[in-house]
Amino acid sequence: MKKYFSFLVLLISSNLFSQNTEYNLKNGYVAEGYDVVSYFQQQVTKGNKQFTANFDGVKFQFSSQENLTLFNLNPQKYIPQYGGFCAYAIGKNGEKVSIHPKTFEIREGKLYLFYNSWGTNTLELWQKEGAEKLQQKADENWKKIVKN
Repeated sequence: MKKYFSFLVLLISSNLFSQNTEYNLKNGYVAEGYDVVSYFQQQVTKGNKQFTANFDGVKFQFSSQENLTLFNLNPQKYIPQYGGFCAYAIGKNGEKVSIHPKTFEIREGKLYLFYNSWGTNTLELWQKEGAEKLQQKADENWKKIVKN
């Protein structure tokens, strides 16, 4: 029994600490399981476990085989900036904050996701406070975050 318990603790802790912290993996998937290709089609579509890809040590879900294929052809094009954490929070304070998967912006061919809950829509703040300035700051902050 003691060996079984020790093994279980080791297994759980290794899974907890091996998780890729450079990505927001709520529900086990980037973008909370939403289809990252669909954002570029100006849609927000929940992915299906039938269409799953692994890239950079994390999982992505897609709504169709076509979108899965598009992702596999060029994953870097579709991966959300800042690992899928709230772009505004990364730019404003360098903090990893969850997102609302239906609040997004495509800017210069890149996907940015934002927090939107409890009366706070950070996409609106991002645009109001100057997206270009916040994006530059977020790029700097993100380099520090992933370095640590």
